[in-house]
Amino acid sequence: MPRLRQVPREEVSDPVVAFFYDRLLTPEGTATGSPGDWWTVFAQDPAIFRHCVKGFQLYRESALDPVLRELGQTRAGWARQSQFVYSQHCKQLRALGVPEEKVRAVAHWQVSEEFGELERAVLAYTDGLVLDGGRVHDEVFAVLKRHLPDEQILELTYVTCLYEMHATMARALRLEFDDRPDPITEVPAPEGYGTRDIADELTVRREDPTVQRSTS
Repeated sequence: MPRLRQVPREEVSDPVVAFFYDRLLTPEGTATGSPGDWWTVFAQDPAIFRHCVKGFQLYRESALDPVLRELGQTRAGWARQSQFVYSQHCKQLRALGVPEEKVRAVAHWQVSEEFGELERAVLAYTDGLVLDGGRVHDEVFAVLKRHLPDEQILELTYVTCLYEMHATMARALRLEFDDRPDPITEVPAPEGYGTRDIADELTVRREDPTVQRSTS
């Protein structure tokens, strides 16, 4: 379950929130197969809800190639480890006619031959934004500048960072497909394995002749 309360339809009074509830949500979830709880949790604050959906609609007026936009969004979901954002934008890439092989290759674009120069630069730029906190090498940016006008690079930056934000929030609030336990948990030792066994194991490791040690 999401970590915050979901707002039932009968409590919704804001007309914009009501529009999206009635347009997108059914008792089973959304048409894309997600539970739909992003909408019902964000509905707690209609001002935030309105701000978010305005951001989502922004790129409809953009001149940026939608495939480039979706490559950035999909890779942002993968890099931020959001199953929700990654899954939704894989679907969007397919809807734009991107071949299945290329959709799957977003996850391992660095060793894939599916992408052209500009697409690789977009994916590298996304990794710089998401994984490196905005640290982008000049050579990556130079490729973007060769192919795109400044305003489209700005749009790509904004949309990619917007979806990184939503990927982060979905994970933190456990929304949609990100409603899952943290995968990093302690693997317990076998029954009967105690402190003495741990000390013995460390001793064996120190005495292992295959372990290289400094001669200094």
